[in-house]
Amino acid sequence: MADDTTPDVPEDATPETPAGEGEATVATEVFEAVEIEEEMQRSYIDYAMSVIVGRALPDVRDGLKPVHRRILFSMWEGGMRAGTQHRKSAAAVGDVMKKYHPHGDSSIYDALVRMAQPWAIRYPLIEGHGNFGSVDGDPPAAMRYTEARLSPLAMELLRDIEEETVDWQDNYDGQESEPLVLPSRFPNLLVNGSAGIAVGMATNVPPHNLGEVTRAIVAQMANPEITLDELMQIIPGPDFPTGALIMGANPIRQAYETGRGSIRMRAVVDIEENRAGEQLVVTELPYQVNKANLALKIAELVNTKRLTGIRDIRDESNRKGIRLVIELKRDANAQVVLNQLYKATQLQDTFGVINLSLVPTGEDEIGPGVPRTMGLKDTISRYITHQIEIITRRTEYRLRKARERAHILEGLIIALDNLDDVIQLIRNSASADAAQSELMSRFDLSDVQATAILNLPLRRLAALERQRIQEEYAELMERIIELEGILADPQKVKDIIVEELEEIADRFGDARRTRIVPAEGDLDIEDLIAEEEVVVTITQAGYIKRVSASEYKVQKRGGKGINAGGLKDEDIIWDLFSTSTHHWVLFFTSKGRMHRIKAWQIPEKSRTARGVYMANVPGLELDKDEVVRTVVHLESLEQNGKHLLFSTRNGIVKRTKLEEYDSPRSTLIAINLRDGDELIDVRLTSGDDDVILVSLKGQSIRFHESDARAMGRNASGVKGMNLADGDELLACAIVEPDGYLVVITDEGYGKRTPLERYPTQKRGGMGVKTAKLTDGRGGLVGAIVAGYEQEIFIVTDRGTIIRMDVKDVRPTGRNTQGVRVMTPRDGAKVASVAKVMELEDDDEESEDGEATDGESTVDLDQQVSTTEVEGIDDEIDGDGESSDGADEEE
Repeated sequence: MADDTTPDVPEDATPETPAGEGEATVATEVFEAVEIEEEMQRSYIDYAMSVIVGRALPDVRDGLKPVHRRILFSMWEGGMRAGTQHRKSAAAVGDVMKKYHPHGDSSIYDALVRMAQPWAIRYPLIEGHGNFGSVDGDPPAAMRYTEARLSPLAMELLRDIEEETVDWQDNYDGQESEPLVLPSRFPNLLVNGSAGIAVGMATNVPPHNLGEVTRAIVAQMANPEITLDELMQIIPGPDFPTGALIMGANPIRQAYETGRGSIRMRAVVDIEENRAGEQLVVTELPYQVNKANLALKIAELVNTKRLTGIRDIRDESNRKGIRLVIELKRDANAQVVLNQLYKATQLQDTFGVINLSLVPTGEDEIGPGVPRTMGLKDTISRYITHQIEIITRRTEYRLRKARERAHILEGLIIALDNLDDVIQLIRNSASADAAQSELMSRFDLSDVQATAILNLPLRRLAALERQRIQEEYAELMERIIELEGILADPQKVKDIIVEELEEIADRFGDARRTRIVPAEGDLDIEDLIAEEEVVVTITQAGYIKRVSASEYKVQKRGGKGINAGGLKDEDIIWDLFSTSTHHWVLFFTSKGRMHRIKAWQIPEKSRTARGVYMANVPGLELDKDEVVRTVVHLESLEQNGKHLLFSTRNGIVKRTKLEEYDSPRSTLIAINLRDGDELIDVRLTSGDDDVILVSLKGQSIRFHESDARAMGRNASGVKGMNLADGDELLACAIVEPDGYLVVITDEGYGKRTPLERYPTQKRGGMGVKTAKLTDGRGGLVGAIVAGYEQEIFIVTDRGTIIRMDVKDVRPTGRNTQGVRVMTPRDGAKVASVAKVMELEDDDEESEDGEATDGESTVDLDQQVSTTEVEGIDDEIDGDGESSDGADEEE
């Protein structure tokens, strides 16, 4: 107790030290006076950062908070791995708490349990035995009763961790080391999501489908400039473990773009009928909705008369799935009651997306990173960067180990090559150290090599063992070259990432559980367009239009025909087809580009109008030297088994799945053309078609489409036909049953040959002769596949057109000159050949076949030039006889 009589001492006085032996120094404690507001601010910031970095927020690289990372690593380190025997959860919790996480055991066990609940996490990271809770919110059994081990997928988070792929830090007491981040060989943050409340901020990342996220990462690695819309073609939205529905795509896009958004979820509810009336059956719940609480809420609404149409509610759920039955009164309207439930209960709920995570900066001092809200593309980019670092560090580690082992083997080989001298040297040495020094000096060995030689067992001196050492050394040198090549080529690193990601997706990927449906009020512009059948007309001069199909109907042979358009002089209808306004129309150009629009986007014109120039149609912007080669129309680009077969002037073909061209962009690079090449044709195939190619010099080759393996959209293709010097590809067609190959020369000679006369060969050859060409008969200008009852147009370069039946073209063998089918006048040349499609007017005809008032009598497909067309000359080969010739193959 202090003495009250002690005199006051001035603040600046120096305390005196008593004199004498054993002088003692009086210790004085100095206090610094600070403002309490400043201290509170500083201390609270320290606390906040500790919570943010050390507890609540996941790392963007592995998607884990510290407690989850420590649990997984501790279980891996303790041998509780996939494929081993389950062990008590208490053992795992105890190890984590003892070594890495000095907090309460209940918080560690709660985190462990959640990673084992299939309704809480999309892809469980822990396999549990025992009671781990339920979707009704029942608590798990105590940790002393339950057992756990890592799931096989969790092992992918830790794979390669022993190969120095990540940085490490001391644990809380400096006795152990723990990883700062896991290698995370799959994108766990996006796949399993995360939720947490920090200080002044929170995170809520939704889970996604593993296969979709993997494909999106591969796509972004292949094209770093990929757009969000293109990514959303691969990842349409979150994929919750409980399934259910997401209402509307617009909120998803906002969340993916900004990192924040609100997604509306709905339960999957079926309306069933029974003897007592109708009932609502809930089979899937929105994410994180407690089923038991939901049932209590519905019962409360019924008891308080806020819902009057419900008679009973019961839970029929079992291990096969959820089944919550809501029985309705006889006079209740099921849809009305369901809408009331959506408004008043968690049958409809929202998921607030906050894509906040810790992002490494490389210069921060607060741990693994700083909090940052990111969109989908940025999150994927961060993961890609992490994986590049992981593969690079793993390769460097393996290269170092390979070099170290090769160095030792080099020493052993030297010793084995001088075996007698080495044995004599060791026997004559006074000690092991002396022998080591003598080995190093005499054979120019390193300390490591000399030590390995001294440790070499006598059995390794056998001839077979010596051979094994030499083989191991040769394999190591090959491995070293391979690893050096990986480090020298960033693309090889990316290829490894893609390969290993796809392997994981193949092993653990599954089907999407959550469906995305349009929300009420979501309106697409296409919803305002009436769906109807239309006829699209394209002319050779590049004019296009659409006309309602109600103005046409299919015409029988011998019909009058009608006017399909006011064509300019010497213009012809190049393509004409019937489709729906909501169907896709794909335009493939000579430059290998694809322009995609819906049929309703094609300008609508009258039947007699010329149309609009294609380059002026939005979505069909063409370069000056670019022309449309092929038009394909279809309902959807997502057709399993369908392919697009491309053919180019230089004989290259490429087959690609149709679905690869399903992109939000209206213009795509359809084929990567090589220098000096251009696209000739594109055909839609079934996956089991035969294809025939025809060249300008009369060669043809037929092969099965599977002979050209399916390739990616940006590929260049493979050789379809080996062309002679000066030759080029003229046409590509799909082989039709009982069809004919019709070829026409520029001098007006033509022939038809049954397709069965063309043998199926391997692609890449020169094929067989399909026409005997001479100077007097001209060169080929057209080749089409047509049926016996079809009609064709033959058009000259001066606009003269003849229309004739295919059956009127005399059938001949392959290697023949054909017959005259048209006699061009005044130096004209035949320019092209095309099949005819006929439509007719809805107006009725009079009994004598004359047109009624107001009906056109002009051919639909062309307005034929008034130039007189001479009759068909039946001259054959110049000697008056048909010359089938020999079916020569080259």
